[in-house]
Amino acid sequence: MLEDTDDDLTTRTGFRFHVRQATPQDEAIVAEFFTHVSPEDIRFRFLSGMKTVSHDRLVAMTRVNDPRVLNFLAFAPNETLLAVAMLAAGKDAQRGEVALTIRNDFKHQGISWEMLAHICRYAERHNFKSIESLESRANHAAIELERDMEFQVVDDKDDPTVVVLRRVLKAQPSSDDAPLDDSEVSHMLR
Repeated sequence: MLEDTDDDLTTRTGFRFHVRQATPQDEAIVAEFFTHVSPEDIRFRFLSGMKTVSHDRLVAMTRVNDPRVLNFLAFAPNETLLAVAMLAAGKDAQRGEVALTIRNDFKHQGISWEMLAHICRYAERHNFKSIESLESRANHAAIELERDMEFQVVDDKDDPTVVVLRRVLKAQPSSDDAPLDDSEVSHMLR
């Protein structure tokens, strides 16, 4: 993936923030960020019962040496880390999987919406055909947000507690693009 992630964004509420790619030097900042995320949101993000984010996961969220995974960080003007997101390319590099987490004290300001829109635009620029998010059926806020952003709900055939939300993107077509197999779900972010 290319590194054209830096951008200044403004939400519908007028809140301004900056997005950039995570680096290994951000590990401590990301660790501190997760102290401001509810246990329920940690469970929703990782689809597991873990209470804290492990060192290995923090390393994975700040690495830059995997060309199929890109980690985004969103910062307030005062440098507070607001949100952490990941976009991972599927085996065919035409489908992406996204995961997003926001600090508890910055919810309901449009940051999640704007971050997800930014990631969708990034994926479109890099010719992804679709983007997917795996969500717990109990994560009503995320499902509602993604449905509002034209993601379609698809049942996960392997786990009835999870749904896949998929959005078809307007990527630039290539003559050698093969059609996607909609029955395949990567689960690579968990």
